[in-house]
Amino acid sequence: MKNFQKIIIGLFCIASSAAFAQFPDRQITMVIPYAPAGSTDVLGRILAQVMSKNLGQTVLVDNTAGAGGTIGAGRVARSKPDGYTILFHNMAQSSAPALYAKLAYDPVTDFSPIGMVTEVPMVLVARKDFPANTLQDFIKYVKANPGKLNFANAGIGATSNLCEALIKSSLSAEWSSISYKGTGPALNDLLAGQVDVICDQPASTLQHIRAGNIKAIAVATKDRISSLPNTPTFGQSGLPGFQLAVWHGMYAPAGTPKPVVDRLNEALNAALKDPMLSQKFNEMNAMLATPATANPGYLLNFTKSEVDRWKAAMKNAGVQPQ
Repeated sequence: MKNFQKIIIGLFCIASSAAFAQFPDRQITMVIPYAPAGSTDVLGRILAQVMSKNLGQTVLVDNTAGAGGTIGAGRVARSKPDGYTILFHNMAQSSAPALYAKLAYDPVTDFSPIGMVTEVPMVLVARKDFPANTLQDFIKYVKANPGKLNFANAGIGATSNLCEALIKSSLSAEWSSISYKGTGPALNDLLAGQVDVICDQPASTLQHIRAGNIKAIAVATKDRISSLPNTPTFGQSGLPGFQLAVWHGMYAPAGTPKPVVDRLNEALNAALKDPMLSQKFNEMNAMLATPATANPGYLLNFTKSEVDRWKAAMKNAGVQPQ
């Protein structure tokens, strides 16, 4: 009887290994938890296109937007852990517990990390006819006009909302926070002059800055960035130490078999070496992850530390989970 059980277990392991070896044998869905045209969407679509070549199957982007990325992330957390539904998310993955009191998933335990993808700086931009051209003038404006400024963001918990919260905390200022369902709709209203400012990534703002349709106020990096050489940093403009880079990572549902995670990680690392992807990410000032960070172990530990970081940051900013 024991020998029979061993044979059955052995056959099961062989069958499972064979199935994993054939992964993927159909289309993979990459959930991006934001509306189309935003920074995370732009980066994710480029990555999906390049990963498709390595995997030999289409990686189809599905924009499941809403609630600061938590609807899409929750969808993936509940998906079958077979590798055919994956999540491309940004730092809002780790800030969600600090913002949502009844979060339907745990960003650490309900996912199998695949690897870090990139980090992108943030830039404060304003409508082209906004009275302030510099951060110093922006600070003077909000201090002189409490509650008048309309500060747009891509939704509660989105990276633009997190940047806004940190700026607001740093200035101890008051303004109206206008939340949208994604960066695309927020930028449309900024371009139309319906709102005053937004803090977002170059991937979605750079083309509009270069066209003169909006203006850059300051970048949230230690040094100026090559694509906006004439735009000073927050530190150079009166807010020393203010830095914020948006990281992006890839996740599968918790319980996804290790061989499947390893295959997805292999495709991710191959994509990060692709010349076309490197060029496009570089144009958007997206710093590529290295093999030391584009792996499951690093992203797991990093996500844990970021959850703790944002809980402390939001508490200091006076933001309570809703």
